[in-house]
Amino acid sequence: MPHWAPVNLPAAFLLHSITPGVSNMIAKLAKTCTLRISPDKLNFILSDKVANGGVSMWCELEQENFFSEFQMEGVSAENNEIYLELTSENLSRALKTAQNARALKIKLTNKHFPCLTVSIELLSVSNSSRVVTHDIPIRVIPRKLWKDLQEPTVPDADVSIYLPVLKTMKSIVEKMKNISNHLIIEANLNGELNLKIETELVCVTTHFKDLGNPPSASEDVSQDRNPEQMAEVRIDIRRLLQFLAGQQVNPTKAVCNIVSNKIVHFDLLHEDVSLQYFIPAFS
Repeated sequence: MPHWAPVNLPAAFLLHSITPGVSNMIAKLAKTCTLRISPDKLNFILSDKVANGGVSMWCELEQENFFSEFQMEGVSAENNEIYLELTSENLSRALKTAQNARALKIKLTNKHFPCLTVSIELLSVSNSSRVVTHDIPIRVIPRKLWKDLQEPTVPDADVSIYLPVLKTMKSIVEKMKNISNHLIIEANLNGELNLKIETELVCVTTHFKDLGNPPSASEDVSQDRNPEQMAEVRIDIRRLLQFLAGQQVNPTKAVCNIVSNKIVHFDLLHEDVSLQYFIPAFS
């Protein structure tokens, strides 16, 4: 089995960056996910079959921003990576106990079955310490399956637009969910974004204006495109709500890329953590 040597994380940094932020977000976005470990990055990956209406996720952490010591040995020098499948909630639950940790170590172990072992050193009122250990069952993914777990290709968008405050957006989508199972997201190059529900009985639209478009958006799109022309995609509203529920704080950057009638791609940056989330069009 690939070896991931003990890893020391500064407790204060972990508290603010991985707990509860990243682990909670991943747990809300994916019941099970793949953890990719490489010498310089960690990735949480969800790769459902888009053809079957599944979503894809690619969350990336620069290891030097989170770990004071980091040692890993992959399959080989040419393939210096480790891929693990785990239950997201198990990791989130383990890291929640590290709120007042003095030290925290994560290592790959084999205790009758492969585990991600989280060892947390806690201080008591009397300044004595105790160690709490969580053994998270994992599945080591063989190299022949790695090709299905690579960073998703970002499609050429018809429109890219900055998102409104995600908490506001979530509140609106929650209300719309009571009306329909599907939602239309449409946007243009004038910084306008609409969330729309259409049924036989009612049509409800929420308008956002002056959101702005990323500088590259207008350059990459054909010069023939009318800035007022809407690009739209119809998606499963539950998928969107799941994505919004995973965002506990508003990101420093949040962009929505729409490929008309095919897919919507969300690109978020939370300080040292980047997240890409893909929701396919409803067929």
